[in-house]
Order: sequence, then structure tokens, then C-alpha cells
Amino acid sequence: MIIMNKLKNYIYRNRHNVAVFVLLNLACVTCIGLVFARVAYTDSTRHAGLIWNLFLAWIPFILAYFAHAISWRKIALYIVIPVIAFLWLIFFPNAPYMLTDLQDLARAGGVGAPLWYDVIIVVWCSWTGTLLGIISLYLMQDIIFRTINRWVGWVFVFVISAASSFGMYIGRFVRLNSWDILQNPSETAMEILGLVIDPSMRLAAFTVLYTFFFLFVFLLLYSFSHMLVEQTTRLRETPEQLASTQPSNTTSLRA
Repeated sequence: MIIMNKLKNYIYRNRHNVAVFVLLNLACVTCIGLVFARVAYTDSTRHAGLIWNLFLAWIPFILAYFAHAISWRKIALYIVIPVIAFLWLIFFPNAPYMLTDLQDLARAGGVGAPLWYDVIIVVWCSWTGTLLGIISLYLMQDIIFRTINRWVGWVFVFVISAASSFGMYIGRFVRLNSWDILQNPSETAMEILGLVIDPSMRLAAFTVLYTFFFLFVFLLLYSFSHMLVEQTTRLRETPEQLASTQPSNTTSLRA
């Protein structure tokens, strides 16, 4: 009973965190189920790669969650977290990268299955991957907020948004991935350096547009979540105002 009560109290105190985690898992299960249903219906493995992309999108989320959980300890803050942050940075573009899977609909959407079904598969998967990236970025930003300051935290968000957009371009058009950095760091670095030194118009346009889009989504969700917190705080700070309105409402009703 004691263990159950502690578990219930923990879930209640962290109910919003638990809800986010559960919903993200349900979204992934739904996406996988949709893909498998399409494979069974069409006898084709089209869109099966989305499952692997979802797995890659979970890696930065898990790394950021673990880093955030241990960031309250100073030893971990200066020894373990830098290593986790490096791995997180390498794998982070895999999360928003799923947005580029939407272009597959223009190539062969609706082949073997209704187009609307392909749309819901790709949109649901890409949105889930993007949310995993946004939440992981928020967790890493919060670590910087607490350890350095808010200005550095926001600079971090803008830099990572641009870097991840560049990483998305590399993954989509150059066909390099996070594993290449770990397996062949020198060759991968030289290839990336060549792109940076002599960028194409497509690279510049892609990076700028996807940076602005990702920042828009991040800032919108960030502002919305803090708007709800501000409303709750405002209500808690002025309970007497709420109480003072009750008698007047009752009186007016009687009148």
C-alpha cells in the first residue's frame, strides 16, 4: 500500500510529464500500426522507413530527458552531461528531419493505398518526430537556463534550430546520417566543410526556411504552455477576487 501510494503521489505530481510521455508513445504505436496496416493491405513496404525514422527521433528525446534528470547534480553537470549533449547534438536533426518525409507524398502518394491514408501516415509520423525534437530542445534549454542564464538558453535554441535545419538538408540530399559522424568522422567532416565553404542556393533556402518554421513551432508551443502557467499563477495569487465575485453573483440571481 505504501509503495502504491508513493507511486500515485509521484504520478499526480508529475501528471503532465507522464501525460506527454504516454501520448508520445501512443502516437508512435499508432504510426507503427498504420504502417503495418498499409503493408498488409498493399503487400508493399512503402513508408516502412518511417518506423526507423521514429526510432531515430526518440534518441535525442531520451538523451535530453536523461540529461535533464541528472542535471541537478553538479558532478553530472560537468562530466556526464557534456558527453550526452554531444550525442544529442548529433542525433537531434533526426527528429525534425521527418518533416521532409512529406515530400514523398508528391512522388508516389496514393500508390497501392488511398492518398488520404498515406497523408495521415506521413503527417502523423512527421508531427510526432517534430514534437520529440521540440521537447528535447526544451529540456536542453532548461538546463542552460538553470546553469548559465536565459539569454544563453535562447541563443542556444536559435543556433540549434539553424544547425538542425542544415543537418536535415545533409540527411535528405547528401544522404549523410548521424552514424556517419561516429563511424567516419574525418570524411564526414570534410564533406560537410565543403558544403559550408561553397553552399548552393538550395542549401541556403532550405536551411533558412526550415529554421524559421521550426522556430515558429517551438516558440508557439513554448508561449502557449507558459500562457497556461501564467493563468494558473494569476488565479492562485488572487483568490480573494474570485471569492468576492461569488456573493454578488448569488445576490444578483436572487434579485
